[in-house]
Amino acid sequence: MPSFRTATISGVLVERRGLQRVVLDDGASAYVLTELIGPVAVGDRVVVNTTAVNLGLGTGGSHVVHWNLAREGWSAPAAGHIMKLRYTSLQLETDPLEPRDGGLAGRPVVACTVHSQVPCVAAAFKQARPDARVAYVMTDGGALPIALSDLVHSMCAVGLIDRTVTAGNAFGGDEEATTVAAALSAVDADLMIVGMGPGVVGMGHPLATTALEVAAVLDTVDFLGGRPIAALRYSDADARDRHRGVSHHSLTVLELTRSVVDVGVPIGVDIEIEGHRVTAVPDVDVPALLEGLGLRVTSMGRGPEDDPLFYAVAGAAGTLASLV
Repeated sequence: MPSFRTATISGVLVERRGLQRVVLDDGASAYVLTELIGPVAVGDRVVVNTTAVNLGLGTGGSHVVHWNLAREGWSAPAAGHIMKLRYTSLQLETDPLEPRDGGLAGRPVVACTVHSQVPCVAAAFKQARPDARVAYVMTDGGALPIALSDLVHSMCAVGLIDRTVTAGNAFGGDEEATTVAAALSAVDADLMIVGMGPGVVGMGHPLATTALEVAAVLDTVDFLGGRPIAALRYSDADARDRHRGVSHHSLTVLELTRSVVDVGVPIGVDIEIEGHRVTAVPDVDVPALLEGLGLRVTSMGRGPEDDPLFYAVAGAAGTLASLV
């Protein structure tokens, strides 16, 4: 069950579209989803949801500001009539993209199982095709507000991502979509990267992870006439056997995918995936590309110096997508 308490805002650390990061009077950190409840100011008395921090979950150690007691009410201009976060006290109206007929006409779509793969894919793709347009479609398999992702904010700021779309109950992108399929059919881009925001949910059993959404994404791309490409999650440093080498998340996704999809691997890395097209591509120094853009990307707390093949294998999907 959720846990709440009241607190006073003692400082505002970060403000950007859709998000404030704040400090509470007891020194705890919190964030405010301003698209849902409006902004807060120093001295405001607020209600915070403390559930995830109380449970020690991986939320960055921050509470969520649920409501600002300093105001009697708040509303934002109406944006449309399709609701997200439906039937909750924070449901919001959106004006989603209208799907288009005609399909994807062979355009590449890379599907990721974890959020930290997205910049690796984008960096490798833009290294090969610097003038290409890249769109990121964020699913609702992890965090629902795109504003929560510092990574997306940074990628957009440096031009790795040119457009964002939030699909399903995810919200706050440049555009909204009711489904991933609707987003793919409506967006005009040279590459679309589809994946959840931060916070993949996973248990020990291979079926108990939100990463399995990637199977449906890949099959949808194939149905729409696109070129489905799977970004493999790979690690030589993860302490869990099921995530060493190619993660069991990626293997299960590809077992569940009904269509035959493309998989990129760096030359010199021996990976075999039955039932799909595996292509060896030139290795790209993804960490150097990201560092050159001022981006520090970690995955599961590990940087490139700890787990270099995570970045190389993820980047191979972007390199493969750049090849016509």
